[in-house]
Amino acid sequence: MLRIDAHQHYWRYQPQHYPWIDDGMAVLQQDFGPAQLQPLLQQHRLDGALLVQARHSEAENADLLAQAMQLDGVCGVVGWLDITAPALDERLAARHPLLCGVRHLVQDEPDPADWLALPAVQRGMRLLQRHGCVYDLLVTHRHLAAAAAFAARHDDHWLVLDHLGKPDVARGAAHWARQIAPLAALPHVACKLSGLITEVPGGHWQAAQLLPFFEVALEAFGPQRLMFGSDWPVCLLAGEYQQVYQLCEQGVATLSPSQQAAIWGGTACRIYGLTGSDDGFIS
Repeated sequence: MLRIDAHQHYWRYQPQHYPWIDDGMAVLQQDFGPAQLQPLLQQHRLDGALLVQARHSEAENADLLAQAMQLDGVCGVVGWLDITAPALDERLAARHPLLCGVRHLVQDEPDPADWLALPAVQRGMRLLQRHGCVYDLLVTHRHLAAAAAFAARHDDHWLVLDHLGKPDVARGAAHWARQIAPLAALPHVACKLSGLITEVPGGHWQAAQLLPFFEVALEAFGPQRLMFGSDWPVCLLAGEYQQVYQLCEQGVATLSPSQQAAIWGGTACRIYGLTGSDDGFIS
């Protein structure tokens, strides 16, 4: 079975294009691309990666797709489309075959709950799901209830919660378990085991502090709806790629080989429709 990192980013850094990268994130204020990613994937025996958008731009889509084809084993791109646009149906019909998902930075909207409830967003989601396009849902713990209501309205295709919904780590895994339960109860919602170390203030995390969140996720979603994601290079704000990988290894160590295989690639392949080929991977 293919082993997939289901959450990575590339960018050609320009401050005006990535305003969320502030001066406290100096390590991210540089270009990241295939030359840096390939050795990390090889070192950790990963066969492919999903590249995920980091700004609201179709130009970034084109750049990600072009770079994806330079990297052996890259499986697909979760890009950005304006899902409120009148021409969305045509854009989806003509999308690149490697564009297997769409994401919007909902967490950065002035009112994420209001954005999720917009009629134009509802229309766009119906079209996305009609075209069999996965939607990655990016919210924080503050809007998990709104995310659950949104997901319940759109159950014709997969939705994937990024970064475990960015839990409030300080309040503990039991609190997050209650918050996440309504989303996890929806069988078309999956979750990425990603982005957890950067949710600890100051990046001062310990494995013992974060492993309970893996336990809750496994109980709530099960291995068949969970997937590993490194969130590289954003993870560099709090740790190296290897540390993120090892944390996930610890978090799933008690599972059976088939359950671990789902998390390390099977779930991502099934949900995003990824398949192998002799020349790399395509979706």
